Amino acid sequence: MGPTRLGRWVDGFVERHGPPSVTAADEVVRLQGADGAVAECQVPFPPLTSSGGGPLARLITHARTERRVGVLLVRLGGHAAGIFHGDELLSSKVGSRPVHGRSAAGGWSQRRFARRREKQAGQAHDAAAEVALRVLGPHVAELEAVILGGDRRAVDALRPDRRLASIFALETGPFLTVPDPRLVVLAGTPAEFRAVRIRVTDPD
Repeated sequence: MGPTRLGRWVDGFVERHGPPSVTAADEVVRLQGADGAVAECQVPFPPLTSSGGGPLARLITHARTERRVGVLLVRLGGHAAGIFHGDELLSSKVGSRPVHGRSAAGGWSQRRFARRREKQAGQAHDAAAEVALRVLGPHVAELEAVILGGDRRAVDALRPDRRLASIFALETGPFLTVPDPRLVVLAGTPAEFRAVRIRVTDPD
């Protein structure tokens, strides 16, 4: 649920299920309607804001807050990094490195191909790390969070790089499973990382 639509969604829940009882924790705001329906709203960028009225008002304010957020997307052979303020992409860098697929051949030829592919994968990881350092590194102190995405194994391959420790220290969910990290894909990520995820359980 997009931040600007959250208030209307809550109004609709009340109309359908009656005035709710509301409880809040750092990561979840829970609504239970008069008919027993339950909606669990995941707080983006937890913990939930501690001031500003009741739990629902605080959730709406919290979700609409425009934060400075870093995004790092990595897939084997492709990578993108950017800094956002709210939905606006302030700076970015996108790149790719070729990594050949697995060989079906056997024996010595297959081993040679595997070594070549491993070298290419290492070069791709190095290129992704350099882009992360170039785009996000100088601004770590200004960022409220870093969102990761792409392919988990490709991202995890960067974690041992100590130069990226301050970037990974700001990691916040959700992990974004996205296609090849092109600029248009990067630019569209706020629709996912700013969204309030809601799970509704209807009454029996």
